[in-house]
Amino acid sequence: MAAVLLLAGCGKQGALEPKAGRPAPQRGETQVRAATPQEMLKLDPQAVPQRVDDNQGPLPERGNDPFNLPPPR
Repeated sequence: MAAVLLLAGCGKQGALEPKAGRPAPQRGETQVRAATPQEMLKLDPQAVPQRVDDNQGPLPERGNDPFNLPPPR
């Protein structure tokens, strides 16, 4: 149990940096400048859509249903 707690606390808390000997990611052709690590971690709106509570509206009234029987006793 102690090993799990020690392992859980070893995450990096500082700023993101590229690994030693590896270059930073290249910028895209349409970008004016290379993105910062914080910009790379930000999700676009399509990745996190807004919640829609009621997308169907009110349901129509149901007519007489011959299969809507009470439960057996």
